Amino acid sequence: MASFTNSNQIFLKLALFISLIHFSSASRSLLAESEQTSQPLLFQYHNGPLLTGKISINLVWYGKFKPSQRAIVSDFITSLSSSSNPTAAGQPSVATWWKAIEKYYHLVNSKKPSSISLYLGSQIVDDKYSIGKSLTNQHIVKLASKGGEKNAINVVLTSADVTVDGFCSSACGRHGSSRSTASIRGNRYKFAYIWVGNSETQCPGQCAWPFHQPIYGPQTQPLVAPNNDVGLDGMVINLASLLAGTVTNPFGNGYYQGPKEAPLEAASACPGVYAKGAYPGYAGDLLVDSTTGASYNAHGSSGRKYLLPAIFDPSTSTCSTLV
Repeated sequence: MASFTNSNQIFLKLALFISLIHFSSASRSLLAESEQTSQPLLFQYHNGPLLTGKISINLVWYGKFKPSQRAIVSDFITSLSSSSNPTAAGQPSVATWWKAIEKYYHLVNSKKPSSISLYLGSQIVDDKYSIGKSLTNQHIVKLASKGGEKNAINVVLTSADVTVDGFCSSACGRHGSSRSTASIRGNRYKFAYIWVGNSETQCPGQCAWPFHQPIYGPQTQPLVAPNNDVGLDGMVINLASLLAGTVTNPFGNGYYQGPKEAPLEAASACPGVYAKGAYPGYAGDLLVDSTTGASYNAHGSSGRKYLLPAIFDPSTSTCSTLV
C-alpha cells in the first residue's frame, strides 16, 4: 500500500475540522476535535480484546432502500474477504485495503498473531419503520439486537428519511457494543454494532464528501460517486471506517488515539485522506473510471468500485492508502 505521511499536527487538526467526518462509539463535537493540543497524538493499545476469528456481518436495513442500493453495501462486505478472489476483482482491491488491519494483530502478539475473517451474514429489512422515523441510540441498539449476537458485527443502516440522535450535528455513524438480549449456552455475550445513516438529503456536505461539496472549507468540485449514488457511496466510506475501528477497538479498550470518550481509531485517525497527495479539501490523487468519470481507489466484487479511507499504520505512524 502507498503511504501518506502526516508531516505535522497542523495538518491533522485542519483535516479533522474540514472533513467533518466522525467515527466513534459515541458522537463527539466539532469543537472538541478542532481544539486538540499541538502535542503529537500517540496511537496506543489499551490491552483490551480485538475481534478475532470468523465474524459475521449482519445488515439491518431500516427504512426505504432499493434492492440496487442494498447490493452496493452487501457487495462491499463480500469484497472484504480475500476468499472473494481479489485478483479477479482487480487491483487495488477492497480485500487488499482490509488486509492492512492485520498489522494491529501482529503488534498485539508478533509471535502468534490472531486473525479476523469477515463474511456477509443475514440481512434484515425493516421498511415499515417499526419504531418510527426519529431514533435514539437506544433504538439503534434495539435494531442491532435483531442480528446474530455471537461472533458478529450487526450493522444498522438508516434510510435518508430517518433522523438519528447526533446525525449530521456530530456524527455520520458510530459503533459500540451491547450485551446480548438472550443467553447462549448460559452466557450473555457482548456483541459489537455499527450504525450508519444515509446522508443524501440531510447532510451530504458533511457525511458524503467528497461526493458532495463540503459545508465548510475549500469549495472544490464534488467527485463522481463510483456506484452513482452519493448517499450509498458515502455510507460505504463511513461503514468502512467504522468496521476498521470496530475490530481494533470493539469495546473501548483496544487501539485508539486521544481520549476514550472521543477516540481516533484505525481509519478515523486519517480524516479526509483517500490517496497520495491528499490535503484538507482534496481527497488525493484517485483513480478515475474512463467511462463514467467516477473517482475510486478500490475494486470490489461484481465489478464494483469503491472509495475507501486511509488506514493508520501504527508501526510507521502514517496514513496508508491504496493509491
